Amino acid sequence: MQITDVSLLVIPDGGQNMLLVVVDTDEELYGVGEVGVRTSPEVSRAVVDRMRDLLIGSDPGRIEHLSQVMSRSDFFPADRSTTCVISAIDIALWDLLGKVHDVPVHKLIGGRVRDHVTCYAHVHPEGPDTQPVVDSSRRLVSEGWRYLRLVVPTSGSILEPRQAMRTAITQFHAVREAVGDEIELIIDAHTRLDLPEAVTLCRELEPARPYFVEDPLRCENLDAYRMLRLRTGVPLAAGEQLSSKWEFRALIEGDLIDYARVDLGIVGGITEARKIAGLAETHHVKIATHNPLGPVSAAAALQFNLACPNFGVQEMPPGSGVVNGALVPGDRPGLGIDTDWRAAAADPVPWRTPRVKRLDGTFTNWSLALLRLAGL
Repeated sequence: MQITDVSLLVIPDGGQNMLLVVVDTDEELYGVGEVGVRTSPEVSRAVVDRMRDLLIGSDPGRIEHLSQVMSRSDFFPADRSTTCVISAIDIALWDLLGKVHDVPVHKLIGGRVRDHVTCYAHVHPEGPDTQPVVDSSRRLVSEGWRYLRLVVPTSGSILEPRQAMRTAITQFHAVREAVGDEIELIIDAHTRLDLPEAVTLCRELEPARPYFVEDPLRCENLDAYRMLRLRTGVPLAAGEQLSSKWEFRALIEGDLIDYARVDLGIVGGITEARKIAGLAETHHVKIATHNPLGPVSAAAALQFNLACPNFGVQEMPPGSGVVNGALVPGDRPGLGIDTDWRAAAADPVPWRTPRVKRLDGTFTNWSLALLRLAGL
Protein backbone atom coordinates (compact mmCIF):
# COMPACT_ATOMS: atom_id res chain seq x y z
CA MET A 1 0.00 0.00 0.00
CA GLN A 2 1.22 3.49 -0.90
CA ILE A 3 0.02 7.03 -0.23
CA THR A 4 -1.39 8.53 -3.43
CA ASP A 5 -2.67 11.89 -2.21
CA VAL A 6 -2.92 14.20 0.80
CA SER A 7 -5.65 16.82 0.60
CA LEU A 8 -7.31 19.50 2.73
CA LEU A 9 -11.08 19.71 3.13
CA VAL A 10 -12.76 22.85 4.44
CA ILE A 11 -16.10 22.16 6.16
CA PRO A 12 -18.35 25.03 7.32
CA ASP A 13 -18.90 24.67 11.06
CA GLY A 14 -20.92 27.23 13.02
CA GLY A 15 -19.42 30.31 11.39
CA GLN A 16 -15.91 28.84 11.44
CA ASN A 17 -13.96 26.48 9.18
CA MET A 18 -13.39 22.89 10.21
CA LEU A 19 -10.18 21.79 8.48
CA LEU A 20 -9.77 18.09 7.71
CA VAL A 21 -6.89 16.30 6.01
CA VAL A 22 -7.53 13.15 3.97
CA VAL A 23 -4.76 10.66 3.21
CA ASP A 24 -5.61 8.47 0.19
CA THR A 25 -3.95 5.22 -0.87
CA ASP A 26 -3.73 3.04 -3.94
CA GLU A 27 -6.00 0.44 -2.31
CA GLU A 28 -9.03 2.76 -2.03
CA LEU A 29 -8.69 3.02 1.76
CA TYR A 30 -8.23 6.46 3.29
CA GLY A 31 -7.79 8.12 6.67
CA VAL A 32 -9.03 11.43 8.05
CA GLY A 33 -7.54 13.80 10.63
CA GLU A 34 -8.44 17.26 11.91
CA VAL A 35 -6.23 20.36 11.89
CA GLY A 36 -6.05 21.89 15.38
CA VAL A 37 -5.72 25.54 14.25
CA ARG A 38 -8.71 26.83 12.30
CA THR A 39 -7.79 30.47 11.88
CA SER A 40 -5.75 30.28 8.64
CA PRO A 41 -7.05 27.74 6.10
CA GLU A 42 -4.83 29.22 3.39
CA VAL A 43 -1.73 28.55 5.52
CA SER A 44 -2.85 25.00 6.27
CA ARG A 45 -3.44 24.38 2.57
CA ALA A 46 0.10 25.50 1.74
CA VAL A 47 1.52 23.17 4.41
CA VAL A 48 -0.60 20.28 3.09
CA ASP A 49 0.87 20.89 -0.36
CA ARG A 50 4.36 20.73 1.12
CA MET A 51 3.60 17.52 3.03
CA ARG A 52 2.02 15.90 -0.03
CA ASP A 53 5.36 16.16 -1.84
CA LEU A 54 7.05 14.43 1.09
CA LEU A 55 4.52 11.63 1.53
CA ILE A 56 3.30 10.47 -1.90
CA GLY A 57 4.62 6.98 -2.62
CA SER A 58 5.33 6.23 1.06
CA ASP A 59 4.07 3.25 3.05
CA PRO A 60 1.34 4.74 5.30
CA GLY A 61 1.99 2.12 7.97
CA ARG A 62 5.41 3.62 8.81
CA ILE A 63 3.77 6.21 11.04
CA GLU A 64 6.70 6.97 13.34
CA HIS A 65 9.04 7.31 10.37
CA LEU A 66 6.64 9.62 8.55
CA SER A 67 6.22 11.70 11.69
CA GLN A 68 9.98 12.25 11.75
CA VAL A 69 10.06 13.04 8.03
CA MET A 70 7.29 15.64 8.30
CA SER A 71 8.62 17.39 11.40
CA ARG A 72 12.32 17.37 10.52
CA SER A 73 12.57 17.73 6.73
CA ASP A 74 13.20 21.46 6.95
CA PHE A 75 16.24 22.89 8.70
CA PHE A 76 14.05 24.86 11.12
CA PRO A 77 11.89 22.93 13.60
CA ALA A 78 8.19 22.80 12.77
CA ASP A 79 6.06 25.45 14.51
CA ARG A 80 2.32 25.47 15.21
CA SER A 81 1.30 26.44 11.68
CA THR A 82 3.07 23.30 10.48
CA THR A 83 2.52 20.92 13.40
CA CYS A 84 -1.25 21.39 13.27
CA VAL A 85 -1.20 19.95 9.73
CA ILE A 86 1.32 17.24 10.70
CA SER A 87 -1.07 16.38 13.53
CA ALA A 88 -4.00 15.95 11.15
CA ILE A 89 -1.94 13.76 8.83
CA ASP A 90 -0.71 11.64 11.73
CA ILE A 91 -4.27 11.13 12.99
CA ALA A 92 -5.34 10.23 9.45
CA LEU A 93 -2.56 7.64 9.24
CA TRP A 94 -3.74 6.01 12.49
CA ASP A 95 -7.33 6.08 11.20
CA LEU A 96 -6.13 4.42 8.01
CA LEU A 97 -4.10 1.78 9.86
CA GLY A 98 -7.13 0.89 11.96
CA LYS A 99 -9.16 0.41 8.79
CA VAL A 100 -6.42 -1.76 7.27
CA HIS A 101 -6.50 -4.09 10.31
CA ASP A 102 -10.25 -3.65 10.93
CA VAL A 103 -9.77 -2.54 14.55
CA PRO A 104 -10.29 0.72 16.49
CA VAL A 105 -7.18 2.86 16.88
CA HIS A 106 -6.96 2.26 20.65
CA LYS A 107 -6.25 -1.43 19.97
CA LEU A 108 -3.20 -0.41 17.92
CA ILE A 109 -1.70 1.72 20.71
CA GLY A 110 -1.89 -0.73 23.59
CA GLY A 111 -5.58 -1.44 24.01
CA ARG A 112 -8.10 -0.09 26.47
CA VAL A 113 -7.08 0.68 30.03
CA ARG A 114 -10.56 2.06 30.87
CA ASP A 115 -14.15 1.38 29.87
CA HIS A 116 -15.13 5.00 29.22
CA VAL A 117 -13.55 8.43 28.93
CA THR A 118 -14.70 11.02 31.46
CA CYS A 119 -15.40 14.44 29.93
CA TYR A 120 -16.07 17.97 31.13
CA ALA A 121 -18.66 20.38 29.78
CA HIS A 122 -18.42 24.12 29.12
CA VAL A 123 -20.68 26.21 31.32
CA HIS A 124 -22.60 28.76 29.19
CA PRO A 125 -23.16 31.66 29.00
CA GLU A 126 -19.64 32.88 29.71
CA GLY A 127 -20.13 36.44 30.93
CA PRO A 128 -20.00 38.77 33.94
CA ASP A 129 -23.42 37.79 35.40
CA THR A 130 -23.27 35.09 38.06
CA GLN A 131 -26.83 33.72 38.12
CA PRO A 132 -26.84 32.44 34.50
CA VAL A 133 -23.57 30.62 35.23
CA VAL A 134 -25.10 28.98 38.31
CA ASP A 135 -28.26 28.03 36.40
CA SER A 136 -26.25 26.52 33.54
CA SER A 137 -24.12 24.53 35.99
CA ARG A 138 -27.18 23.08 37.69
CA ARG A 139 -28.69 22.11 34.35
CA LEU A 140 -25.51 20.34 33.23
CA VAL A 141 -25.35 18.40 36.50
CA SER A 142 -28.98 17.34 36.02
CA GLU A 143 -27.97 16.02 32.58
CA GLY A 144 -25.32 13.79 34.12
CA TRP A 145 -22.16 15.86 33.82
CA ARG A 146 -19.78 15.54 36.79
CA TYR A 147 -17.01 17.83 35.54
CA LEU A 148 -17.77 21.45 34.63
CA ARG A 149 -15.56 24.19 33.21
CA LEU A 150 -16.01 27.87 34.02
CA VAL A 151 -13.92 30.76 32.68
CA VAL A 152 -12.39 34.03 33.77
CA PRO A 153 -15.08 36.02 31.94
CA THR A 154 -14.99 38.89 29.53
CA SER A 155 -17.53 41.70 29.47
CA GLY A 156 -18.27 41.96 25.76
CA SER A 157 -14.91 42.68 24.13
CA ILE A 158 -13.39 43.95 27.41
CA LEU A 159 -11.30 41.90 29.78
CA GLU A 160 -9.92 44.00 32.63
CA PRO A 161 -7.77 41.46 34.53
CA ARG A 162 -8.50 42.42 38.14
CA GLN A 163 -12.18 42.99 37.48
CA ALA A 164 -12.46 39.68 35.62
CA MET A 165 -10.52 37.92 38.37
CA ARG A 166 -12.94 39.15 41.05
CA THR A 167 -15.94 38.08 38.98
CA ALA A 168 -14.43 34.65 38.36
CA ILE A 169 -13.86 34.12 42.08
CA THR A 170 -17.47 35.08 42.86
CA GLN A 171 -18.86 32.80 40.15
CA PHE A 172 -16.71 29.85 41.10
CA HIS A 173 -17.72 29.93 44.75
CA ALA A 174 -21.38 30.41 43.80
CA VAL A 175 -21.29 27.36 41.54
CA ARG A 176 -19.52 25.30 44.19
CA GLU A 177 -22.28 26.14 46.67
CA ALA A 178 -24.97 25.34 44.08
CA VAL A 179 -23.68 21.96 42.86
CA GLY A 180 -22.04 20.61 46.00
CA ASP A 181 -18.69 19.01 46.72
CA GLU A 182 -19.05 15.91 44.51
CA ILE A 183 -18.93 17.84 41.23
CA GLU A 184 -15.45 18.66 39.90
CA LEU A 185 -15.00 22.29 38.84
CA ILE A 186 -12.41 23.64 36.42
CA ILE A 187 -11.71 27.27 35.56
CA ASP A 188 -9.92 28.47 32.43
CA ALA A 189 -8.10 31.83 32.34
CA HIS A 190 -7.25 31.48 28.60
CA THR A 191 -3.66 32.71 29.25
CA ARG A 192 -4.96 36.25 29.92
CA LEU A 193 -3.69 36.95 33.45
CA ASP A 194 -0.37 38.29 34.67
CA LEU A 195 1.32 36.73 37.68
CA PRO A 196 -0.22 38.96 40.41
CA GLU A 197 -3.79 38.28 39.24
CA ALA A 198 -3.06 34.61 38.66
CA VAL A 199 -1.73 34.21 42.20
CA THR A 200 -4.74 35.95 43.72
CA LEU A 201 -7.19 33.93 41.63
CA CYS A 202 -5.60 30.61 42.57
CA ARG A 203 -5.33 31.37 46.27
CA GLU A 204 -8.89 32.70 46.52
CA LEU A 205 -10.19 29.54 44.85
CA GLU A 206 -8.37 27.12 47.14
CA PRO A 207 -11.28 26.69 49.62
CA ALA A 208 -13.57 25.67 46.72
CA ARG A 209 -11.21 22.85 45.71
CA PRO A 210 -10.88 23.28 41.93
CA TYR A 211 -10.01 20.20 39.90
CA PHE A 212 -7.50 22.48 38.18
CA VAL A 213 -6.93 26.09 37.14
CA GLU A 214 -6.17 26.14 33.43
CA ASP A 215 -3.79 28.43 31.55
CA PRO A 216 -3.55 31.23 34.12
CA LEU A 217 -0.40 32.58 32.41
CA ARG A 218 0.79 33.09 28.84
CA CYS A 219 2.67 30.19 27.30
CA GLU A 220 5.59 32.18 25.87
CA ASN A 221 7.49 32.08 29.18
CA LEU A 222 6.76 28.73 30.79
CA ASP A 223 9.25 29.44 33.57
CA ALA A 224 6.71 31.89 35.02
CA TYR A 225 4.79 28.86 36.26
CA ARG A 226 7.64 28.25 38.69
CA MET A 227 6.76 31.32 40.75
CA LEU A 228 3.01 30.62 40.55
CA ARG A 229 3.63 27.04 41.70
CA LEU A 230 5.39 28.31 44.81
CA ARG A 231 2.52 30.62 45.76
CA THR A 232 -0.57 28.42 45.45
CA GLY A 233 -1.74 24.95 46.32
CA VAL A 234 -4.35 24.51 43.57
CA PRO A 235 -3.67 22.00 40.77
CA LEU A 236 -2.44 23.74 37.61
CA ALA A 237 -3.04 22.80 33.97
CA ALA A 238 -1.40 24.15 30.83
CA GLY A 239 -0.22 23.20 27.38
CA GLU A 240 -3.03 23.52 24.84
CA GLN A 241 -0.94 26.01 22.82
CA LEU A 242 2.22 23.87 22.85
CA SER A 243 3.25 22.01 19.71
CA SER A 244 5.65 19.21 20.71
CA LYS A 245 7.17 17.13 23.50
CA TRP A 246 10.08 19.55 23.49
CA GLU A 247 7.84 22.41 24.59
CA PHE A 248 6.05 20.30 27.22
CA ARG A 249 9.38 19.19 28.65
CA ALA A 250 9.94 22.32 30.78
CA LEU A 251 6.49 22.13 32.39
CA ILE A 252 6.67 18.40 33.10
CA GLU A 253 10.29 17.98 34.17
CA GLY A 254 10.03 21.13 36.29
CA ASP A 255 6.95 19.69 38.06
CA LEU A 256 5.19 22.97 37.25
CA ILE A 257 1.80 21.50 36.29
CA ASP A 258 -0.49 18.70 37.41
CA TYR A 259 -2.41 18.31 34.14
CA ALA A 260 -0.94 18.48 30.63
CA ARG A 261 -3.45 20.04 28.22
CA VAL A 262 -2.37 18.08 25.15
CA ASP A 263 -4.16 18.98 21.91
CA LEU A 264 -3.80 16.09 19.45
CA GLY A 265 -4.49 18.51 16.60
CA ILE A 266 -1.47 20.68 17.46
CA VAL A 267 1.26 18.60 19.15
CA GLY A 268 1.88 16.23 16.23
CA GLY A 269 -1.05 13.86 16.50
CA ILE A 270 -1.36 10.59 18.37
CA THR A 271 2.29 9.69 17.76
CA GLU A 272 3.70 12.71 19.58
CA ALA A 273 0.95 12.78 22.21
CA ARG A 274 1.90 9.26 23.34
CA LYS A 275 5.45 10.45 23.98
CA ILE A 276 4.23 13.44 26.00
CA ALA A 277 1.95 11.19 28.04
CA GLY A 278 4.84 8.82 28.79
CA LEU A 279 7.02 11.68 30.02
CA ALA A 280 4.12 13.07 32.05
CA GLU A 281 3.48 9.72 33.72
CA THR A 282 6.98 9.71 35.20
CA HIS A 283 6.13 12.98 37.02
CA HIS A 284 2.61 12.00 38.14
CA VAL A 285 1.14 14.47 35.65
CA LYS A 286 -2.21 13.51 34.13
CA ILE A 287 -3.43 14.20 30.61
CA ALA A 288 -6.40 16.57 30.27
CA THR A 289 -7.04 16.54 26.54
CA HIS A 290 -7.80 19.87 24.88
CA ASN A 291 -10.68 19.19 22.50
CA PRO A 292 -12.75 22.23 21.47
CA LEU A 293 -13.16 21.45 17.75
CA GLY A 294 -15.04 18.95 15.59
CA PRO A 295 -16.01 15.26 15.65
CA VAL A 296 -12.77 14.00 14.11
CA SER A 297 -10.74 15.73 16.83
CA ALA A 298 -13.08 14.31 19.48
CA ALA A 299 -12.86 10.80 18.06
CA ALA A 300 -9.06 10.93 17.99
CA ALA A 301 -8.97 12.11 21.62
CA LEU A 302 -11.34 9.31 22.64
CA GLN A 303 -9.17 6.63 21.01
CA PHE A 304 -6.01 8.08 22.55
CA ASN A 305 -7.46 8.44 26.05
CA LEU A 306 -8.86 4.91 26.09
CA ALA A 307 -5.28 3.64 25.97
CA CYS A 308 -3.62 6.35 28.13
CA PRO A 309 -2.93 5.12 31.69
CA ASN A 310 -2.43 8.61 33.16
CA PHE A 311 -5.53 10.17 31.63
CA GLY A 312 -7.49 12.66 33.74
CA VAL A 313 -10.36 14.23 31.78
CA GLN A 314 -11.28 15.18 28.19
CA GLU A 315 -12.76 18.49 27.10
CA MET A 316 -16.02 17.77 25.33
CA PRO A 317 -18.77 20.30 24.66
CA PRO A 318 -22.23 18.71 25.12
CA GLY A 319 -23.23 16.76 22.06
CA SER A 320 -23.70 13.41 20.40
CA GLY A 321 -22.03 10.42 22.02
CA VAL A 322 -21.75 11.84 25.54
CA VAL A 323 -23.68 9.79 28.11
CA ASN A 324 -23.65 10.86 31.76
CA GLY A 325 -20.61 13.02 31.13
CA ALA A 326 -18.54 10.33 29.42
CA LEU A 327 -17.73 8.87 26.01
CA VAL A 328 -18.10 5.12 25.51
CA PRO A 329 -16.09 3.42 22.75
CA GLY A 330 -17.60 1.58 19.82
CA ASP A 331 -16.08 -1.20 17.75
CA ARG A 332 -15.82 0.51 14.35
CA PRO A 333 -12.33 0.45 12.80
CA GLY A 334 -9.97 3.42 12.83
CA LEU A 335 -11.37 6.50 14.53
CA GLY A 336 -14.84 5.01 14.31
CA ILE A 337 -16.27 7.73 12.06
CA ASP A 338 -18.00 6.81 8.80
CA THR A 339 -18.90 10.11 7.13
CA ASP A 340 -18.52 11.32 3.55
CA TRP A 341 -16.57 14.46 4.43
CA ARG A 342 -15.74 15.22 0.81
CA ALA A 343 -19.42 15.80 0.07
CA ALA A 344 -19.54 18.47 2.78
CA ALA A 345 -16.47 20.41 1.59
CA ALA A 346 -16.94 24.07 0.65
CA ASP A 347 -15.04 27.31 0.27
CA PRO A 348 -13.66 28.79 3.52
CA VAL A 349 -16.06 30.92 5.53
CA PRO A 350 -14.62 34.45 5.92
CA TRP A 351 -14.22 35.32 9.57
CA ARG A 352 -11.88 37.34 11.75
CA THR A 353 -10.60 36.44 15.17
CA PRO A 354 -12.08 38.64 17.93
CA ARG A 355 -10.16 41.59 19.33
CA VAL A 356 -10.16 41.69 23.12
CA LYS A 357 -8.82 44.64 25.07
CA ARG A 358 -8.48 46.04 28.57
CA LEU A 359 -10.20 49.22 29.71
CA ASP A 360 -7.21 51.32 28.70
CA GLY A 361 -7.24 49.86 25.17
CA THR A 362 -4.39 47.37 25.71
CA PHE A 363 -4.62 44.27 23.50
CA THR A 364 -5.07 40.93 25.26
CA ASN A 365 -5.55 37.29 24.26
CA TRP A 366 -8.82 35.98 22.86
CA SER A 367 -10.48 32.55 22.85
CA LEU A 368 -13.07 30.57 20.90
CA ALA A 369 -15.45 31.25 23.79
CA LEU A 370 -15.85 34.79 22.48
CA LEU A 371 -17.18 33.47 19.18
CA ARG A 372 -19.95 31.74 21.12
CA LEU A 373 -20.69 34.96 23.01
CA ALA A 374 -21.06 36.69 19.67
CA GLY A 375 -23.51 34.03 18.55
CA LEU A 376 -21.20 32.47 15.95
